Amino acid sequence: MINITLVNGDIKQFEKQEMNSLEVAKAISEGLSRNTLAAEVNGTVWDAHRNFTGDRAVKLLTWQDDEGKAAFWHTSAHLLAYALEALYPGIKLGTGPAIENGFYYDVDFGDYTFSESDFTKVEAKMLELARERYANERRRVTKQEAEAFFTGKNNEYKLELIEGLHEEEITLYDMGAFSDLCAGPHLPNTTPIKAVKLTAVAGAYWRADEKNKMLTRIYGISFPKKSLLDEYLEALEQSKSRDHRKLGRELDLFYFDETVGLGLPLWSPKGEALRQNLINYLRKTQTLAGYQHVSSPHLGKKELYITSGHYEKYGEDSFRPIHTPSEGEEFFLKPMNCPHHCKIYSARPKSYRELPVKYAEFGTVYRYEQSGELHGLTRVRGFTQDDAHIYCRTDQLKEEFLKVVDLVQEVYSRLGFSEFQTQISLRDPDTPDKYLGTDEMWEMAEKAIVEATNGRGMKTTTQTGEAAFYGPKLDFMVRDALGRKWQIGTIQVDYMMPENFDLSYVGTDGEKHRPVMIHRALFGSMERFIALLLEHTGGNLPVWLAPEPIVVLPVSDKHLQYAQEIASKLMESLEIPIPIDSRSEKLGRKIRDAEILKTSYMVILGEKEVENQQVTIRVHRQGDKGAITLQEFIRSFKNELSK
Repeated sequence: MINITLVNGDIKQFEKQEMNSLEVAKAISEGLSRNTLAAEVNGTVWDAHRNFTGDRAVKLLTWQDDEGKAAFWHTSAHLLAYALEALYPGIKLGTGPAIENGFYYDVDFGDYTFSESDFTKVEAKMLELARERYANERRRVTKQEAEAFFTGKNNEYKLELIEGLHEEEITLYDMGAFSDLCAGPHLPNTTPIKAVKLTAVAGAYWRADEKNKMLTRIYGISFPKKSLLDEYLEALEQSKSRDHRKLGRELDLFYFDETVGLGLPLWSPKGEALRQNLINYLRKTQTLAGYQHVSSPHLGKKELYITSGHYEKYGEDSFRPIHTPSEGEEFFLKPMNCPHHCKIYSARPKSYRELPVKYAEFGTVYRYEQSGELHGLTRVRGFTQDDAHIYCRTDQLKEEFLKVVDLVQEVYSRLGFSEFQTQISLRDPDTPDKYLGTDEMWEMAEKAIVEATNGRGMKTTTQTGEAAFYGPKLDFMVRDALGRKWQIGTIQVDYMMPENFDLSYVGTDGEKHRPVMIHRALFGSMERFIALLLEHTGGNLPVWLAPEPIVVLPVSDKHLQYAQEIASKLMESLEIPIPIDSRSEKLGRKIRDAEILKTSYMVILGEKEVENQQVTIRVHRQGDKGAITLQEFIRSFKNELSK
């Protein structure tokens, strides 16, 4: 007999020695059985049709679950590879995982240049194969058998992957005449795949190493209903209009120039005003929460990052060292702020009474991203982090961690993100070499995060192997207006770096003790967060955040003097820049241009306004609001700022 514990706590008994999750689903209902894509068995995602023995906890995964979608798209990646092998004999397959929205496969086409013109043919072939209802059969083979199979296909990419595997037995998945090296999970069969769309083609270095061959990466997405694909394509069209790169140009916020360097944004006056509005808000909020603001240089000596452990782990992602006239002296553009903050902490002795110490910095850092991975503001080589580091006693750790969680909630809510998801990232115990510190340190740090999140009743997912090299972390994901998920803020617990820098405080016993360090960023990076804000709002930023929320529009040149007077009074009262559109254009053109720039308020001044000493107000996307006194408008605007 097998006892199956369901998510709701119910236990179902089966008079079997061996079974699978599909049988569990069928025992509940036929509909659930048809909709089950995969299953979480004792906390691990499996094929729903994979057999097991003994009592298990089973969570059935459908399209409504992220893990269910991942299995769906992983199978779709295999379906894409199957179609490509059928249509383009002799190609060599690399890897094809599921991603957040869909899947991709990296392919070596040899001399053939694959392009978007091939999409329709491949999509049709994928749907043809899907209708064959091919089962996805998991097959365990020896390493030697796998090597022999892919040697026969002359595929050096799969052979390289197999060489890096430590298991003696590895798994292949068979789908009709197609077989692929894969750990799964997959759908029971191809039946659920009803709609497919290839979305992009790009170049990608094998294993993300620019020293390797450039492969062709084909992106796609699939759905169990065509209506879902139609909805996705409609949302995709909306996202194009909200693309932050497009909005950045239209609103005159930021630019890129190859002469300056790829991935290095240039901020215009309006863009810098937006950045400063965000910074000023968070600076004030952090000050009220007990943070002290510091500043550190844009570079540091190599030894600094060796001490912190960053050089060993991320040296390859850094820019090349800067050599000085002094022999053997090397500097690096600052890739992170935390080592610098540790040095500020250690500059003078600390007492237990001073802890927690909270340092915050809007510090620009530099990392070498491959050119093919750069994307607008979301992936750059120079970016500003809203970085903060909290140094506290062990007995303060849980409380300080919760204070950061509360701060995250406050800031995100103010910026229009009332809902967010969290993920606890832990170390992978099977790869201890990836991490610094002792098992005891890691156990304490992971326990602190779990207890803190439980204490707030937060719903979290747990991801093994995603921890930073120095400690576990809690990541925050928000959804934008189009339902897309963005990972932004993070909180990390670190026992290691205080050890590396020999940080201490004097305790009640008069002896030195080691503090715990919390790494924290709410925006993550200013660049990425601004990209998120622009796409979330479509460029219609809240009034308090907009770089130029007011523009003065004189009807003609003879009203320019009154416009200057009004602008001056507004600037004096509101302490924000107030531009005047003094062009010799008709009022209608000025209004249209202000609407395109998404200016919140247009102050219109003509003969009637001069005569009555009033202003006519027009609101973006709402139209004219009539004539009022300047003081009435100022009061109304200040009220809007306080919302």
